Amino acid sequence: MPFVPGASDRAVEPARIRLTAAGAAVVTVGAGLGLRAVAVGGLAKYGGDALYTVLLLTLVIVVAPRVTPLTAAMSALAISWGVEFLQLSEVTTELSQHSAISRLVLGSTFNPPDLFWYAVGAAAGWLIHTAVGPRPARRRTACR
Repeated sequence: MPFVPGASDRAVEPARIRLTAAGAAVVTVGAGLGLRAVAVGGLAKYGGDALYTVLLLTLVIVVAPRVTPLTAAMSALAISWGVEFLQLSEVTTELSQHSAISRLVLGSTFNPPDLFWYAVGAAAGWLIHTAVGPRPARRRTACR
């Protein structure tokens, strides 16, 4: 394979982004478990909803490391809302009766306020991704 200057840098960048996003996913799961361990009531419930969407955002970045912060946030929000609306059917109830993992991932009961808290999580994830995510390369212009 011929040497191409900068090619290895471009190949490493998606891997570095994926690794960082995977680490963020682990931290997010830890934050969710920690929140449930120390908080009760609405804080635990709705904080967990927001963190669920942040987790989905990190997983979107793992799958598509070059995704923009807005696209990652909107994708995570769409998945969160899709899962919530799926709870209006019998599918999630049936699955959650057979699997604790399904119950954790899909839930079982539709709750309209969850939709708002998923949006809060998407906004928080967007802010974090925008603040610390990879920056697009700037085009250099010739000085005149």
